[in-house]
Amino acid sequence: MRRRLVVMVKEPQAGRVKTRLGQQIGMVPAAWWMRHQLHRLLRELRDPKWELWLAVAPDCAVASRMFPADLPRVAQGPGDLGDRMGRLLRRGGDPVARRGATGPVCIIGADIPGVTRAHVWRAFTALGTADAVFGPAPDGGYWLIGMKGVRPPPPGLFQGVRWSSPHALADTLATLPGLRVAMVDTLADVDEAADL
Repeated sequence: MRRRLVVMVKEPQAGRVKTRLGQQIGMVPAAWWMRHQLHRLLRELRDPKWELWLAVAPDCAVASRMFPADLPRVAQGPGDLGDRMGRLLRRGGDPVARRGATGPVCIIGADIPGVTRAHVWRAFTALGTADAVFGPAPDGGYWLIGMKGVRPPPPGLFQGVRWSSPHALADTLATLPGLRVAMVDTLADVDEAADL
């Protein structure tokens, strides 16, 4: 079973990406930061131990030249963050696949400057004994979620999660009753100017 790391990313266009950051530093500088952050992140995360995929928003950006041509890309699709991540986890990282998950899948955002291959490898290693893994964030959310992929996620996964709040991790954990959960490194994402 092949490991798959999925990076959820918005096309880095001014006014469409990192808008909270853009309100503080300007939309063009925020998009510039995201574009360079994404390229640095993808260089860092290429590793033969896993497949690296991009889950892209908006859906029409799947063909965008902003993303490396050699990486597989899928559209995130409709719904809130939980809907989009749920599809990726149920289908092994590929939301257009017709069968269930076939191996460990970890999902991260593209706005975590501190993430390294070692962080990701610790998450995949944790899935050797755990059913799910999280990389907590200092704000009460998480920068990584992963699942072993040998069985589908629970049907209630992500129901009632208060996204972009200090309760996101706790709410998500409550949707995983009976599963063995591991925690790995705490890392921060960039949402506001102070985070830079």
